[in-house]
Amino acid sequence: MTSLEERTILITGATDGVGRSLAHQLAGMGATLVLHGRSAEKGEQLLAELRAATGHDRFSYELADFASLDEIQALADRLSLLDRLDVLVNNAGMGVELARRESKDGLELTFQVDYLATYVLSCRLAPLLAASAPSRIVNVTSAGQAPFDFSDVQLRSGWSGGQAYCQAKLGQIMLTTDLAEALDGSGVTVNALHPASYMPTKIVTHLFTPQSALSEGVGNVLRMVVEPEFAEQTGLYVNRRTVSAADPQAYDPAARAELRSLSEKLTGTPFPTE
Repeated sequence: MTSLEERTILITGATDGVGRSLAHQLAGMGATLVLHGRSAEKGEQLLAELRAATGHDRFSYELADFASLDEIQALADRLSLLDRLDVLVNNAGMGVELARRESKDGLELTFQVDYLATYVLSCRLAPLLAASAPSRIVNVTSAGQAPFDFSDVQLRSGWSGGQAYCQAKLGQIMLTTDLAEALDGSGVTVNALHPASYMPTKIVTHLFTPQSALSEGVGNVLRMVVEPEFAEQTGLYVNRRTVSAADPQAYDPAARAELRSLSEKLTGTPFPTE
């Protein structure tokens, strides 16, 4: 494995919460960082903070709104041109919504932001990650999981913010299982992590009382990024620091195949075959 000083790490959702704190941790350890967010102002502020804290400039910022599939694909286009990519941290996401909202593409917004963006970036960047191997994909998910009803994935007939969030997070774990199998032998490991419960981030505090310190969640994500064991182990769902079982649908080949097919249809992005 390359040293951290030689590694390029992409963090989505890097301007707030876990992503922002993780960026500061990894910058202090010497990593080259590609940081994503949807606010140009917040991005410039984060870059300035990292430069001031480290005295170097191995950081860049990519602007993309995951409410637009075109912007997700354009981001993947740009990132595919990187010289190397050692770690992809799919961290961007939404919390539980009080009312149903649609993306610019007419899709349920939580499903697109939390799941489809992870699908597109992971699939599109898999060749670059394989070329940079050993490398990793870390999907920041949740212990809150709910199986898909494939007759109404977009929740048009029965809205529940909890269902929307929990099915999207389970989708990330289903994708983790599939990608781990597809990329087996490529040098790319793919693992999913529930970092901590109800951390004091903006996607939590608008509805819930925080229970876990932000530092706990950031530390658990950092472990998945840097610890040698996760360069070898793949296809895991880790609850904080413990390898755990996800919702049974994560291990159902037929359900995963249906989600893959739907994802390919909605995004136009094929699932990697090797």
